[in-house]
Amino acid sequence: MLETEDELAALQDLLDSSHATSTEHLRGIINDERTLTARDLAALLTGMKVLSVATVTARGEPRISALDGHFLHATWTFSTSGTAAKAKHLQSRPAVSVAHIDNEELAAFSHGQAVTMHERDPDWDETLAHWTAHYGSSPLTWGDDIRFYRLQPHWMVGYAWKRSELLAKRGIAP
Repeated sequence: MLETEDELAALQDLLDSSHATSTEHLRGIINDERTLTARDLAALLTGMKVLSVATVTARGEPRISALDGHFLHATWTFSTSGTAAKAKHLQSRPAVSVAHIDNEELAAFSHGQAVTMHERDPDWDETLAHWTAHYGSSPLTWGDDIRFYRLQPHWMVGYAWKRSELLAKRGIAP
């Protein structure tokens, strides 16, 4: 968990405002007993998580693919080859939807902008070190044009079917 208190507070504000402005249908499913907090998400989303990332083609058609994601500093980071279709979509149309779903137990849904990360970014070294430690090699060695993205979310909700049981099962204090 790399999140600072300020990052957790900002994420909690985003979660609260996203939930409050969601449809009645969504609030009926993700009710108060099933809503994950910022601290819950930061504790639950450690390590690599498979993300479903939806981009949009030039013709406005949605495309979804699976990517490795790492939740760092209260948002997702993900990577792909610059030759991938999703990289081309993101270069022209950075709007993205990102979901991590762990069976019926846990889900995190977000919408926002995919921001391309660069070596000059203040969290570049830490992000690259995290990814390198996880995989045992630098992702930058995996191809000629490896791109990293950080999700800048404008909407996010966290869900747990049985929040208390999930947190207890995973050794996280509520």
